[in-house]
Amino acid sequence: MPKRKDEPGFSRRTFLKTVGAGGVAAGVLGSAPGADAQSGVNAVGPGAVPVTLNVNGRSLRLQIEPRVTLLDALRMRADLTGNKRGCDRGACGACTMIVDGRTVYACSTLAIEVQGKKIRTVDGLASGGTLHPVQQAFCDKDALMCGFCTPGFVMASVGLLEKHPNATPEQIKKGLDGNICRCGTFSRVFEAVASLSSRGTRTSAGDLEDADAPLTEEVHRG
Repeated sequence: MPKRKDEPGFSRRTFLKTVGAGGVAAGVLGSAPGADAQSGVNAVGPGAVPVTLNVNGRSLRLQIEPRVTLLDALRMRADLTGNKRGCDRGACGACTMIVDGRTVYACSTLAIEVQGKKIRTVDGLASGGTLHPVQQAFCDKDALMCGFCTPGFVMASVGLLEKHPNATPEQIKKGLDGNICRCGTFSRVFEAVASLSSRGTRTSAGDLEDADAPLTEEVHRG
């Protein structure tokens, strides 16, 4: 079939072949010996490597693969099972821990990335037989049902109150916005945190009504 005068010099098939070949070439070059050295990246793994974590004030030495998350490293390798695995997608907040003063989702944080940082989990909050004030407030206000989400809520609340000791109702709702309770105890959790605010926060009916609704906007991380 004769080529039309207005037809471009290459077809879509030719274009796709060119792009495909370029992608393969880039992949080969990227995996060539010395590629990491040329790019200045110090690659580790894929096998287990030594990782040292500062967890609840003590040094924890592990041999784990670089792909292991902070949650798996502590739950599966160090028997620190306080924080729970919920969605495993960084959406429910059950795995919330505090790293260098910031709340993080441990299921979405690589353990190898938090070396040299101070990690706090719910396992380290109590002092002997004395609960942390946030833990005690959760008990006093009956802010838990099945308890699966409670560790994450507790850690998020600790992080919130350390950042905002005089937390307002709005700050409390925003601070806990990344955590989900499928049992629906949001109002009790709100009361527990409000009872610890230096401001002496008083929860109104409107505050509690708003707190009952599932919180979805991701705002409290960091």
